[in-house]
Amino acid sequence: MDSNEIKSVIEGLLFISGSDGIEAKQVADILEIDAEDARDYLYDLQSDFNREGRGMRIVEVAGAFQLTTRPEHALYFERFAQQPQSATLSQAAIETLAIIAYKQPITRSGIEEVRGVKSERAVNTLLSRQLIKEVGRAEGPGRPILFGTTREFLEYFGLRDLKELPPPPAIVPLDDLEAEEEEHLLFQMPDMFQEE
Repeated sequence: MDSNEIKSVIEGLLFISGSDGIEAKQVADILEIDAEDARDYLYDLQSDFNREGRGMRIVEVAGAFQLTTRPEHALYFERFAQQPQSATLSQAAIETLAIIAYKQPITRSGIEEVRGVKSERAVNTLLSRQLIKEVGRAEGPGRPILFGTTREFLEYFGLRDLKELPPPPAIVPLDDLEAEEEEHLLFQMPDMFQEE
């Protein structure tokens, strides 16, 4: 990989790491490079962002690097935050809401385990729209927040109570899907290719 591609990958890692950020050692492990080289690439990318006047910047906080907005653009972000919310939810928010509705009470890490991706932004969107709320704390280390749906959720979807939710889709085991797919392919093959 050349340095431009390495920096491109690092930019993507910064994006997906969200507000948690990513440490130089993590970048080094992922890219299989020396930790000092990873740190140099991060600083180089930080300089690129500043030199090009990009809308995002890279900051180092408590040993982790993260993407943030530029403070000089704060006025525009405030205007955006004050605009009325659109009526539609993103796909990520809908997925997150469905998980919470069917598995409540559930922690954010529980949601992320089901979705397979970070869900902080989707959870924050749903909280701001008052479709979910904090319903308690889970037992265990850190006592993470448990989320559940709200009265507004029921109103939004026109439900009297949670019993009116449609049944969740049945999960078909992967082995059954593969067997069904093989069987389907056999029916489509010309006779001369099928085993006797």
